[in-house]
Amino acid sequence: MIEVDIPLLHKEAGEKAEKYIATLTKPLGSLGRLEDIAIHLAEITGNLTLDITPPGIIVFAADHGVAKEGVSAFPQEVTIQMLSNIVQGGAAISVFGRQIGATFKTVDVGVNGDVTEEKVIHRKIRKGTGNFLNELAMTKAEAEKAILIGYEETIQLIEKGVKCLIVGEVGIGNTTSSSAVLAAITGADIATIVGLGSGISTEQHKRKIAVVRDAIGLHQPNSADAFDILSKVGGLEMAAMAGAMLAAAEKRIPILLDGFICTVSACLAKLIAPTVADYMILSHESVEPGHQTAIKYLQKKSLVQLNLRLGEGTGAAIAYPILQSAVHMINEMATFEGAGVSGKEEAETIVNQ
Repeated sequence: MIEVDIPLLHKEAGEKAEKYIATLTKPLGSLGRLEDIAIHLAEITGNLTLDITPPGIIVFAADHGVAKEGVSAFPQEVTIQMLSNIVQGGAAISVFGRQIGATFKTVDVGVNGDVTEEKVIHRKIRKGTGNFLNELAMTKAEAEKAILIGYEETIQLIEKGVKCLIVGEVGIGNTTSSSAVLAAITGADIATIVGLGSGISTEQHKRKIAVVRDAIGLHQPNSADAFDILSKVGGLEMAAMAGAMLAAAEKRIPILLDGFICTVSACLAKLIAPTVADYMILSHESVEPGHQTAIKYLQKKSLVQLNLRLGEGTGAAIAYPILQSAVHMINEMATFEGAGVSGKEEAETIVNQ
C-alpha cells in the first residue's frame, strides 16, 4: 500500500503573503478572490514569491466494464480513438494545454483494447474494469497499482520542473463509476448524483441510476476505505488520478481540479490522506449533478461557472490563467512605498489638512 507524507500548509508564508498584499497599490481587498488564491498558493508552496509555471497535465485513460449495461452514449472503441486525438493535438485538452504552455503526458492504465500510439505512456494494468453490477471492478492490488502509477508519473513530471498539476481522464463509462464511488463515500441519494454523462437518453439515465443503486446494494463498499471502494465500483483512471494528487501534495505542488470525475477522484485521495485536500483548488462547477456533492465533501469553492461537462482536465486548463493572475499580482505589483503612491492613511491625512 502506498505511503505518502504530505506536509501541513505553510501558514506563516500565507500570513506574510496577506500582509504583503495589503501594501500593494490598490484598495484593501479590491482584487477579491485573487488575493485569497495568492495567499493559498503561498501556504501550499511555502514561498512569498510564487511560481506555478509550467503547469503539468496528465490524462489517464481506462475503460469500465459497466458500460456493457448501456449507461453511455458511446461505444468503448471511442476511448482508443480519443487517445489518438489527444496525442495528435486535436482534443480540447490538447488545445487548452498548448494555450497555457503545459507539459503534457497521456497514460493508458486500463483501456479495453490495444493502444498503439507511441506518444501514449503504456502502463496498462488490465483491459478495463469488471462490470461492477455483478462482479468486482478490480482487485485491491490492482487499485493500489493504479494509484502508484499515478503517483510515479506525477513525480516524474515534477522532477521535470512542473509547478502546478492538472489531471484529466478519458474512458467510456466513467461517470457511472464516479457516481457509484461518490455514493459510496458520501451516502448521498443516488438519484440526485447520477447525471447524463456523455449525453444519454432518459431511458438510459433511469438505467444508469438503477445500475449504480444495485451495485452499491450488492457490494456494500466501506465508505471509509478508498481501496475497498475502488475495488468494488471504481475505475483504474480514477485511482491513478488520486495517486497523482497525492504526489503533488507531498511535493507542495498546487492541484487544480477539473470537473465531476476528477473531483470524485480527489475525494478518494482525501480518504487516503485527508491533508491532500489542502493542496486542491477547484477550477469550475460541472453541470453533472453529482459534482455539487463532491464539492461539498471537499469543502471547495469554484473559480468559474461555465456550464462545462467535458472532462479531460479541460475546465482546469481553462481556469489556470486565473492562478497566473494571482501570481503576477503578488510578484509584480508595486507597493505604495515603492511606487511613491499615497496609501490610505496618508490620503486621509492630506484630506484632513
